[in-house]
Amino acid sequence: MEYILQPWPWYVSGPLIAIVMFLLLYFGRTFGMSSNLRTLCAIGGAGKKVEFFKFDWKSQRWNLVVVLGAILGGFIAHFLLSNPTNIDLSQNTIQDLKTLGFENAGKSLLPPELFSWDAVFTIKGFLILIIGGFLVGFGTRYAGGCTSGHAITGLSSLQLPSLIAVVGFFLGGLIMIHFIYPILF
Repeated sequence: MEYILQPWPWYVSGPLIAIVMFLLLYFGRTFGMSSNLRTLCAIGGAGKKVEFFKFDWKSQRWNLVVVLGAILGGFIAHFLLSNPTNIDLSQNTIQDLKTLGFENAGKSLLPPELFSWDAVFTIKGFLILIIGGFLVGFGTRYAGGCTSGHAITGLSSLQLPSLIAVVGFFLGGLIMIHFIYPILF
């Protein structure tokens, strides 16, 4: 049990991801969470109004099990396997986070300044959720997939567009945290 509660080293988790990707490629499947939203919309009947959702969603039922597993796995990890220890951050990182307004840097994976109900139910928090959700949805569609789809499936099958997308994701994250985030908060 102690082994499960600790972060897994790269030489364990990396090969496990590689085995899963090999099996998906072998069976002609691709992995990505954003494609499930398309499937759910098709199940809900969106194909009657929008051409993009007219496809055989029944062939994607297996991928909905992945979503269910991610939700269930997240629940189990949070409520049954969480190890409530402080996060080892360098003092420079803690100072940088304090200047950005994070008072309990290193005490929680989800800082309450961003993830508490008090933060969400403000005008600012609500606008960030709405605008951020729109931008993520637009970006996912524009890039032809989400971060997990491009970074795991696309890169493992040596697709150049996925490499370009992953580099864009990282650059976008750097621009966000160093330039946009200080303006917003």
